[in-house]
Amino acid sequence: MKIYNYLLESISIKGAAYLILLDPDKITEELLPAFVKHCEKSGVDAFLIGGSLMFNGNFEPFIKQVKENTKLPAIIFPGDINQISSEADAILFLSVVSGRNAEHLIGKHVLAAPIIKKADIEPISTGYILIESGVTTTAVYMSGSLPLPRNKPEIAAATALAAEYLGMKFVYLEAGSGADNSVPDEMIKAVSSVCKIPVIVGGGIKSPMAARKKIESGAKIIITGNFFEDENNWDMIKDFADAVHIRKPVMV
Repeated sequence: MKIYNYLLESISIKGAAYLILLDPDKITEELLPAFVKHCEKSGVDAFLIGGSLMFNGNFEPFIKQVKENTKLPAIIFPGDINQISSEADAILFLSVVSGRNAEHLIGKHVLAAPIIKKADIEPISTGYILIESGVTTTAVYMSGSLPLPRNKPEIAAATALAAEYLGMKFVYLEAGSGADNSVPDEMIKAVSSVCKIPVIVGGGIKSPMAARKKIESGAKIIITGNFFEDENNWDMIKDFADAVHIRKPVMV
């Protein structure tokens, strides 16, 4: 089954899907096996792998290690074209539609496309929308793009609709790693009310209840990452998964 179809099926069965972002620079090789096994046991649906910066040169071995320790899909969340590997199952083919930097709208994609084809991994076209979060996030800085104002849900809705009309399969509302504020629920409602494609929401989601509110507002996929870099929070992964999977009992 294609990973895109797997995600749609997860949404259909569970009401929404829950993914965890793994940054090779933030989790050690020693902790990785135990963490991904714990995530799978706790109800996580898939992993995103990548980051805006990559000091760790072991990107491909990192993905391989993930695949050796879980049956869950490994989906690349690329910060640059050097984050492509045949070890992965798929890659989010991200276009920063909230910005006007041509390199991140189409430029990098032209360079990446032949590499993705050679790697024989599934590209999933995704409209990436950066949302103002209270701090200048790494994604905003590295993309050279202004985030959308968090008090302008109509701009986000129009941008997401444009991404859908361009043929993208997902729209991703991103507050950014370590964000002070997550994507406003009102903005998620505005986007999901006009778009037929699934809405992904990530950044600054720090509690199961916050995740549930995103789902109730129309999100179909929730991403967390930075929050679980602290081992003390690992026991909350199941609570997050239960909160996202609205057709299951929720624990908060």
